[in-house]
This record gives sequence, C-alpha cells and structure tokens, in this order.
Amino acid sequence: MKINNVKYVASAVRKSQYPTDNKPEFLLVGRSNVGKSSFINTIVNRKNIARTSAIPGKTQTLNFYLINEEFYIVDVPGYGFAKVSKHLKNKFGMIIEEYLKERENLRNVFMLVDFRHKPTEDDVLMYNYLKYYNIPVTIIATKSDKVSKNLFDKNLNIIKETLNISNNDDIILFSMINKLGKQEVLEKFDYILES
Repeated sequence: MKINNVKYVASAVRKSQYPTDNKPEFLLVGRSNVGKSSFINTIVNRKNIARTSAIPGKTQTLNFYLINEEFYIVDVPGYGFAKVSKHLKNKFGMIIEEYLKERENLRNVFMLVDFRHKPTEDDVLMYNYLKYYNIPVTIIATKSDKVSKNLFDKNLNIIKETLNISNNDDIILFSMINKLGKQEVLEKFDYILES
C-alpha cells in the first residue's frame, strides 16, 4: 500500500458524531505517551497530521483520519495516565467502550505497547477486553529503536507472556526513527482490506 493522501475528518465523543460514509476503520489504542500520534505520522508520511504532545492524556476524543479516501485510522484517548482525573478516565472509558461494542466498520485494532517495558496492568486489561469481544488485534511494539538488538527476543517474550498473546495475533516491532515495522503495518492494512 502507498499512502497518497490523508486528512483529519472528525473528532467524536459519541456515536452520532462518527463519520457516516461506512468505510473500514482501524482503531489505535495504547497508554498515554506510547507514541500513537508518532505512529500515525510515520505511517502516513506526514510530520504533524496527528499532534504529538508533551503532555500525556491530551487526546480526549476519538479522532478520525481518512486515508486514501478508502479507510479511517481512528485514534482514541490514551489510557493509564495518572494525572487525568477519575471522572475523565471514566469518560474516556465510556467513549472507547461505546465505539468498540457498536462500531460495525471496525476491522482491526492496533494496540500499541512500549517495547522497552513490561506491558502495564492497563495494557493487560485492554488486550483481555479485545479478546473477550473477539475483536481482531495487532500488537505494535513502539520505540524498538531504543532497545538493543540482543534484548529483542527477551522483550518480545515479556510482552507475549504478560499479555498472554494468542497465537493468531501478530506483534510488529515499530520505530518512527528507523521506520522498522512501517512496511509490515501497510501490508496489514492491505491484507485486511482485501479479505
């Protein structure tokens, strides 16, 4: 897949605000500061289509990005950031849950985890939630350029064991710096859109 155009289309906090053109959608989930905005910018070859923030917990809506006029990447609020109030955390949870339970256009979730660290309790809860509802998921291990090659297998095994990853779920090592994993993600889009 070659991404020729991308545009930010909508921010939503409820179903009535989602795009209505019925195109396939790919959801991005992950804890605050895991690199969702950088992931989007790297995949679509733009510097600032998704705003990266120095303040974790900044994204507070579902953000819909239309790719090649063909499908959407949907970015959601990051989970697990301590400085966000309990009320906001609950609100984010409800926004994400409504989308996951009711959005028929959803084809796959890309769940981002930080390759440098053991997945958090929130990561485990999110993965289990997706599995419970039989939602297809691909794990994206971000910041892989910050891990030395001789630790790759060890860190990969920690992710697999902590999340108890099922055999049919892919893990893609990803880096916005050296573009590791970018081609695999683009091929994943192609594969899912064609199936």
